[in-house]
Amino acid sequence: MIAQILGEGLPLVVIHGFGVDHRIMLPLEDAIDECGWQRIYIDLPWAAGNADINVTSTDHVAQGVLNDIQECLGDRPFALIGNSFGGMIARYVAHELRDQVLGLATLAGVYEPAHEARSLPRRQVVREDPSVLALAGQVRDDYEELTVVQSEATLEAFTRYALPGLRTANQTILDRVAAEYALSVEPEVAHPAPFEAPSLHLFGRQDHVTGYEDGWKLRNHYVRGTYAVLDAAGHNAHLERPELTAALVKDWLIRTSASAL
Repeated sequence: MIAQILGEGLPLVVIHGFGVDHRIMLPLEDAIDECGWQRIYIDLPWAAGNADINVTSTDHVAQGVLNDIQECLGDRPFALIGNSFGGMIARYVAHELRDQVLGLATLAGVYEPAHEARSLPRRQVVREDPSVLALAGQVRDDYEELTVVQSEATLEAFTRYALPGLRTANQTILDRVAAEYALSVEPEVAHPAPFEAPSLHLFGRQDHVTGYEDGWKLRNHYVRGTYAVLDAAGHNAHLERPELTAALVKDWLIRTSASAL
């Protein structure tokens, strides 16, 4: 499931969300590279180019990612960053391999797997721009579904980084995983001791998909966690607030590097 490895330095495993592929994480590439980390991009099972190995649950996805990381890195220390569903997978790996993990970051991460049980803000578009929606053309529905800041910049980012994965995803695999979406045991329950490595938990204030309240409930578990809820940001927070996201990711990587010394 490793899509590509870029750069040198301490390894950072980068895990994307549900229904997209690793390209949705590429807007963070410059920020991570500037901090001197090697980037290991994961493509989860539904991404184009992956063989269908009959993955049927999130448990299978999580274990597959863990196995690939161990095969790639052995016992080398590393950090993880995950977006949305990838945040849930990153939390699983970070707790299973806690002695090896230098740090953990989640962007709009899934903390409550059952959608009906999530604490969610109301659907709100902060900036409406009919001209941008018209410009979106055939991708309008996909773009409008999650976007809370309608602008040419967010449309370009969505089209470049999110849409390719959406268009090429294996729907059969997505359906199987969606039917068994929750991990058997939440990582913080399976490993209740406080997570002491530097962490970042970034959320969109207008994220009506995963929200932010459920992640905030775990603040006492992540004892070195920076928590940030960004206004004018929905579920694709890192596409709508790229500069602030990059600054927070850099801060986390600097803290993580320092703790590795």
